[in-house]
Amino acid sequence: MKKTILAIAMVFTVALINAQTKEELEAQIASKKDSIAALTGPIQGRVDALQAQIDGMPGWRKGAFGTIGGSLSNFNNWFAQGTPNNSSGNIGITGNAFANLKQEKFFWNNSLNLNLGWVKLDNKDIDTDSEDFEALTDVFQLTSLYGRNISKTFAVSALGEYRTTLLNNFNDPGYLDLGVGGTWTPIENLIVVIHPLNYNFVFADDDTIFNSSLGAKIVADYTRKIGAIGFKSNLSIFSSYETSDLSNWTWTNNFSYTLWKGIGVGFDFGLRNNKQEALNYQVNTLGNAVTFDTLDNELQSFYTVGLSYSF
Repeated sequence: MKKTILAIAMVFTVALINAQTKEELEAQIASKKDSIAALTGPIQGRVDALQAQIDGMPGWRKGAFGTIGGSLSNFNNWFAQGTPNNSSGNIGITGNAFANLKQEKFFWNNSLNLNLGWVKLDNKDIDTDSEDFEALTDVFQLTSLYGRNISKTFAVSALGEYRTTLLNNFNDPGYLDLGVGGTWTPIENLIVVIHPLNYNFVFADDDTIFNSSLGAKIVADYTRKIGAIGFKSNLSIFSSYETSDLSNWTWTNNFSYTLWKGIGVGFDFGLRNNKQEALNYQVNTLGNAVTFDTLDNELQSFYTVGLSYSF
């Protein structure tokens, strides 16, 4: 009995010693972390200052990132659903690239935005549907902005912007904006283009719906990277002086979070309002007898979620 009591006492003593040792070690770790933070804080501040100097130096800035998302599925004799034998899938790809030249007296910014998507739904029990992936999302935008600096935040500028589709109906429609005006950079990473003199060239087979016109162009672009997080938002507006039926705007947003060696997760979404495109779809695709006055101009949108890669 005495031996048993002695053994139990020794176990509790060892446990108490270990517990005390663990607390002491945790206290030492916390102290070391505080010491490291005290040392790395000023160092990080100097690194940030050097990076700011590098960002302000003349030269080219180039980069690219994108998102790939998709899913595939196949069912055989899955009788719980309406189509027990089917194969389906969707694939989405977005890409963003830029090449910007910064000099003391001028700048030249170039960017490319690409968003492509395919979808498939094949009912194996019927022969009338398609077995192929069909193009669903189709966006291509190329922008070039040149400016001569007047002050640190304002420049006289010229803009060229081209938008179309690649997979279906290339350049039908296609939009080319050419204009001059001013560019305002109130804060770092934000560019606001205001061009009161801009001509919107529209290329399309149906010239009864699509028409070119003179108007004003406004573009706001914000691009920033904080650590592993990348963000880009672009709003492009054309306001026609002839009629609001020829005006349009597009707003795209791209997010990415890098997890490992450039690979991460990404989310992209966009909104668009374009009465010419909506009327063309209603008349030439659906065969509806509508006009600009009777058109139900619904808001266009898309989003893609998936893996991202940046380099």
